[in-house]
Amino acid sequence: MKRLATFLTAFACAATLLVSAAISQSERPLTRIAFGSCAVQTEPQPIWEKVLATKPDLFISLGDLVYAKENDPAALKRAFDLLMQFPGFRRLKQNVPFMAVWDDGELGVNDAWDETPHLPALQRVFHDFLGVPADLPRRTRDGVYDARIFGPPGRRVQVILLDTRTHRSRLQRRQPYDERFGRYEINPDPSTRMMDDAQWRWLEEQLGQPAEVRLIASGVQVIAEDHGWEKWANFPHERERLYELLRRTGATGVILLSGDRHLAELSMMDAGLGYPLYDLTASGLNAARHEWRPLERNRHRLATMNWDDHFGMITFDWSKRDPVVGLQIIDSTGDVRIHQKVPLSVLRPHK
Repeated sequence: MKRLATFLTAFACAATLLVSAAISQSERPLTRIAFGSCAVQTEPQPIWEKVLATKPDLFISLGDLVYAKENDPAALKRAFDLLMQFPGFRRLKQNVPFMAVWDDGELGVNDAWDETPHLPALQRVFHDFLGVPADLPRRTRDGVYDARIFGPPGRRVQVILLDTRTHRSRLQRRQPYDERFGRYEINPDPSTRMMDDAQWRWLEEQLGQPAEVRLIASGVQVIAEDHGWEKWANFPHERERLYELLRRTGATGVILLSGDRHLAELSMMDAGLGYPLYDLTASGLNAARHEWRPLERNRHRLATMNWDDHFGMITFDWSKRDPVVGLQIIDSTGDVRIHQKVPLSVLRPHK
């Protein structure tokens, strides 16, 4: 009996330490968040060493972390197993807090939509890879969206991951197809959607949580509207629904993160928020173009890097009286190729 009591006491102490560590980690203010998308698991991935060199407090995968070429849960697991063989990625996942949402690469169907087969089974494999406990609500949702808040009051960073695949309507193809303008055209049909009602309600609840900065991650670009590939603007009523929700909830400090495009880009628009809404696209951990190509039209573009592998970085300087958020793209050599400094006061409505 005494031995059992000793064991239970030790177990309770260990559990308390684990909980305390988790709490202290979430309460410690973030200073560096790395993120990215588009990594082919069958090709070399030296980019992880550059990511690790920045010593991030968190890494966010925006999707296409692997390309499972078959729409099959076993194929997705094989792809993740290959990814884990890269020492750099393995060190990152084992030592850096890791959040992820999926895109079409994980689903094994190009430009996947809500009719993609095997979504529940694929979701289980995805959550197994992330190590999501069986009793967390994320396991039971119809989709892989997630959110978490890091840091103490005054320095809180909320990370919201949107699932823009599980319930997204099929895109409308351009007829006739023209490579110069892309594969898809705008579909104004109000019955089409990017997310189902359950995720919209969940997002509204998340935006009601207190935070100084809100990073909303989407697999596909939100602000860009001129190219003919995947983007929120293919369903303009859904993009406007997102903007209207941000306005109605009074959400401040919002910055969008996106991937999918195999290039890096910083876009910005007002969106009626009363402050600039930035969308930082990082898409090419090892799958970016490696030669120059003509720029796509983007009326909202501030900066771009349309070739070379890269990842994104969000930095926070909380020591300033007006804290500064840095929006960066870092290339395969570790050089900063895009850098926009944004004082936190700028991400508030201005009269």
